[in-house]
Amino acid sequence: MNLNKVILIGRLAADPESRTTTGGQEVVSLRVVTNRVWNSADGQKQEQAEFHSVTLWGRLAQIANQYLKKGGLVMIEGRLQTRSWTGTDNQKKYRTEIVGENLQLGPRSASSGQESTPRSYNNGGGSGYSKPAPSQKFTSQSKPKEDMEEQIPVINEDEPIIASNEIEETTVDLKDIPF
Repeated sequence: MNLNKVILIGRLAADPESRTTTGGQEVVSLRVVTNRVWNSADGQKQEQAEFHSVTLWGRLAQIANQYLKKGGLVMIEGRLQTRSWTGTDNQKKYRTEIVGENLQLGPRSASSGQESTPRSYNNGGGSGYSKPAPSQKFTSQSKPKEDMEEQIPVINEDEPIIASNEIEETTVDLKDIPF
Protein backbone atom coordinates (compact mmCIF):
# COMPACT_ATOMS: atom_id res chain seq x y z
CA MET A 1 0.00 0.00 0.00
CA ASN A 2 1.26 3.48 -0.87
CA LEU A 3 0.23 6.81 0.61
CA ASN A 4 1.10 10.34 -0.49
CA LYS A 5 -0.77 12.72 1.81
CA VAL A 6 0.12 16.14 3.18
CA ILE A 7 -1.82 18.21 5.70
CA LEU A 8 -0.66 21.77 6.37
CA ILE A 9 -2.09 24.33 8.74
CA GLY A 10 -0.39 27.66 8.38
CA ARG A 11 -0.61 31.23 7.22
CA LEU A 12 -0.23 32.65 3.73
CA ALA A 13 3.13 34.34 3.13
CA ALA A 14 1.66 36.37 0.24
CA ASP A 15 -1.61 36.87 -1.61
CA PRO A 16 -2.50 33.98 -3.96
CA GLU A 17 -1.10 34.20 -7.50
CA SER A 18 -3.79 33.29 -10.02
CA ARG A 19 -3.39 32.40 -13.68
CA THR A 20 -5.29 30.52 -16.36
CA THR A 21 -3.88 27.68 -18.44
CA THR A 22 -4.06 27.75 -22.24
CA GLY A 23 -6.90 25.23 -21.86
CA GLY A 24 -8.87 27.73 -19.75
CA GLN A 25 -8.43 26.07 -16.34
CA GLU A 26 -7.73 28.33 -13.37
CA VAL A 27 -4.67 27.58 -11.24
CA VAL A 28 -3.50 29.35 -8.07
CA SER A 29 -0.07 29.23 -6.44
CA LEU A 30 0.23 29.82 -2.70
CA ARG A 31 3.13 30.11 -0.26
CA VAL A 32 2.10 28.74 3.13
CA VAL A 33 4.27 29.22 6.21
CA THR A 34 4.31 26.77 9.10
CA ASN A 35 6.28 27.23 12.32
CA ARG A 36 8.05 24.54 14.27
CA VAL A 37 8.83 25.24 17.93
CA TRP A 38 11.01 23.00 20.12
CA ASN A 39 13.42 23.13 23.02
CA SER A 40 17.08 22.50 22.31
CA ALA A 41 19.23 20.15 24.39
CA ASP A 42 20.20 23.09 26.65
CA GLY A 43 16.52 24.02 27.22
CA GLN A 44 16.44 27.07 24.93
CA LYS A 45 13.25 27.63 22.94
CA GLN A 46 13.92 27.28 19.21
CA GLU A 47 11.65 28.27 16.34
CA GLN A 48 11.93 27.62 12.63
CA ALA A 49 9.65 28.78 9.81
CA GLU A 50 9.12 26.51 6.81
CA PHE A 51 7.73 27.81 3.51
CA HIS A 52 5.63 25.46 1.37
CA SER A 53 4.62 25.86 -2.28
CA VAL A 54 0.99 24.88 -2.89
CA THR A 55 -0.86 24.62 -6.20
CA LEU A 56 -4.66 24.60 -6.39
CA TRP A 57 -6.68 23.84 -9.52
CA GLY A 58 -10.22 24.51 -10.74
CA ARG A 59 -12.86 25.43 -8.19
CA LEU A 60 -10.39 25.34 -5.29
CA ALA A 61 -8.25 27.88 -7.17
CA GLN A 62 -11.25 30.16 -7.61
CA ILE A 63 -12.17 29.94 -3.91
CA ALA A 64 -8.58 30.55 -2.79
CA ASN A 65 -8.18 33.51 -5.12
CA GLN A 66 -11.42 35.06 -3.90
CA TYR A 67 -11.14 34.54 -0.14
CA LEU A 68 -7.50 34.03 0.87
CA LYS A 69 -5.22 36.95 1.68
CA LYS A 70 -1.70 37.33 3.00
CA GLY A 71 -1.54 36.35 6.69
CA GLY A 72 -4.78 34.35 6.55
CA LEU A 73 -4.97 30.99 8.28
CA VAL A 74 -5.60 28.03 5.99
CA MET A 75 -5.55 24.26 6.10
CA ILE A 76 -4.47 22.48 2.93
CA GLU A 77 -4.81 18.76 2.39
CA GLY A 78 -3.18 17.29 -0.68
CA ARG A 79 -0.27 15.34 -2.11
CA LEU A 80 3.39 15.94 -2.88
CA GLN A 81 4.32 16.21 -6.54
CA THR A 82 7.68 16.88 -8.17
CA ARG A 83 7.84 18.55 -11.57
CA SER A 84 10.88 18.76 -13.80
CA TRP A 85 11.73 20.93 -16.76
CA THR A 86 14.72 22.13 -18.71
CA GLY A 87 15.67 25.72 -17.92
CA THR A 88 16.91 28.35 -20.33
CA ASP A 89 20.45 27.33 -19.38
CA ASN A 90 19.72 23.74 -20.57
CA GLN A 91 19.96 22.48 -16.99
CA LYS A 92 17.29 20.12 -15.65
CA LYS A 93 15.33 21.82 -12.85
CA TYR A 94 13.04 20.27 -10.25
CA ARG A 95 10.34 21.63 -8.00
CA THR A 96 8.47 19.72 -5.31
CA GLU A 97 5.13 21.22 -4.35
CA ILE A 98 1.87 20.32 -2.69
CA VAL A 99 -1.11 19.85 -5.00
CA GLY A 100 -4.14 20.78 -2.91
CA GLU A 101 -7.16 18.49 -2.94
CA ASN A 102 -9.03 19.97 0.05
CA LEU A 103 -9.03 23.48 1.44
CA GLN A 104 -10.31 24.79 4.74
CA LEU A 105 -10.44 28.52 5.26
CA GLY A 106 -9.45 29.63 8.74
CA PRO A 107 -11.79 31.54 11.02
CA ARG A 108 -12.10 35.27 10.56
CA SER A 109 -10.75 37.48 13.29
CA ALA A 110 -13.00 38.23 16.26
CA SER A 111 -12.73 41.97 15.50
CA SER A 112 -14.75 41.51 12.29
CA GLY A 113 -17.93 40.79 14.26
CA GLN A 114 -18.66 37.81 12.03
CA GLU A 115 -18.97 34.12 12.80
CA SER A 116 -15.68 32.30 13.16
CA THR A 117 -16.69 28.95 11.68
CA PRO A 118 -14.11 27.62 9.21
CA ARG A 119 -15.26 26.48 5.75
CA SER A 120 -13.96 23.40 3.95
CA TYR A 121 -13.88 22.79 0.22
CA ASN A 122 -12.63 19.84 -1.80
CA ASN A 123 -11.57 19.41 -5.38
CA GLY A 124 -13.13 16.01 -5.90
CA GLY A 125 -16.40 14.25 -5.33
CA GLY A 126 -18.39 14.44 -2.16
CA SER A 127 -20.38 17.19 -0.57
CA GLY A 128 -17.76 19.89 -0.94
CA TYR A 129 -18.07 20.72 2.74
CA SER A 130 -16.86 18.88 5.77
CA LYS A 131 -17.47 19.81 9.37
CA PRO A 132 -14.53 20.96 11.48
CA ALA A 133 -12.84 18.27 13.51
CA PRO A 134 -14.32 17.84 17.01
CA SER A 135 -11.08 19.12 18.53
CA GLN A 136 -11.60 22.51 16.88
CA LYS A 137 -13.60 24.92 19.02
CA PHE A 138 -15.08 27.46 16.62
CA THR A 139 -18.23 28.97 18.05
CA SER A 140 -20.59 31.76 17.16
CA GLN A 141 -21.88 34.37 19.56
CA SER A 142 -25.17 34.85 17.71
CA LYS A 143 -26.38 31.42 16.50
CA PRO A 144 -26.54 27.88 17.84
CA LYS A 145 -24.24 25.39 16.11
CA GLU A 146 -27.13 23.51 14.45
CA ASP A 147 -28.40 26.69 12.76
CA MET A 148 -24.90 27.59 11.55
CA GLU A 149 -24.40 24.19 9.91
CA GLU A 150 -27.71 24.47 8.05
CA GLN A 151 -26.70 27.83 6.56
CA ILE A 152 -23.29 26.76 5.28
CA PRO A 153 -23.19 27.00 1.49
CA VAL A 154 -22.03 23.85 -0.27
CA ILE A 155 -19.69 24.44 -3.19
CA ASN A 156 -18.84 21.53 -5.44
CA GLU A 157 -16.14 21.54 -8.08
CA ASP A 158 -18.60 21.11 -10.97
CA GLU A 159 -21.03 23.77 -9.69
CA PRO A 160 -21.11 26.93 -11.83
CA ILE A 161 -19.99 30.19 -10.26
CA ILE A 162 -22.99 32.39 -9.52
CA ALA A 163 -22.80 36.09 -10.27
CA SER A 164 -23.04 38.30 -7.16
CA ASN A 165 -26.44 39.71 -8.21
CA GLU A 166 -27.86 36.17 -8.31
CA ILE A 167 -26.59 35.33 -4.83
CA GLU A 168 -28.93 37.85 -3.22
CA GLU A 169 -31.90 35.92 -4.62
CA THR A 170 -30.94 32.70 -2.83
CA THR A 171 -31.84 31.77 0.74
CA VAL A 172 -28.31 32.47 2.00
CA ASP A 173 -27.92 36.00 3.38
CA LEU A 174 -24.55 37.45 2.33
CA LYS A 175 -23.86 38.92 5.79
CA ASP A 176 -24.09 35.40 7.27
CA ILE A 177 -21.22 34.12 5.14
CA PRO A 178 -18.08 34.53 7.24
CA PHE A 179 -15.67 35.05 4.36
